[in-house]
Amino acid sequence: MKPAVVKSLSETKVEVVRRFDSPVESVWKPFTDASLVSQWMLGPPGWSMPVCEMDFRINGIYENVFRNEEEGTEITIAGTFREIITHRKIVQDEQHKIGSSEGGITNKTEVTLTFEPVSDGTNVRTLIEYGSKKQRDEALATGMGAAMEMGYCRIDDILSCRYFY
Repeated sequence: MKPAVVKSLSETKVEVVRRFDSPVESVWKPFTDASLVSQWMLGPPGWSMPVCEMDFRINGIYENVFRNEEEGTEITIAGTFREIITHRKIVQDEQHKIGSSEGGITNKTEVTLTFEPVSDGTNVRTLIEYGSKKQRDEALATGMGAAMEMGYCRIDDILSCRYFY
């Protein structure tokens, strides 16, 4: 396992690559099972995920609501699964909404996850395409790579438990 590597590929695209020390069939499950997503995709300490719903099929929808327990701030990430190739690829539309529906900020992205078997593990490549350079820059400024790595470390813990086999 190596920490996630974040690269800007263009003015609107960011790639995040992370290696997991488990076979692709094992790594796939935490990304596709809502009961596991709710355990690892929590963000930094002090945040919870009161909503984690997923209809994992083509044209199925998902919604994740993150809450900063101290401030009461909420961020919603919702979208539709556009393409699924088992153990290989997931393409999804995402809409990020920060704050209330009246005054909240909304950003739309397309996210492509690919799962590549490698010697003694799996590389997960996340390609995120933003609607503009400004949106990409704002996302990078949030420390998204560090937040994603926190979640990926939780996946490492889930995989080491092997309780879902």
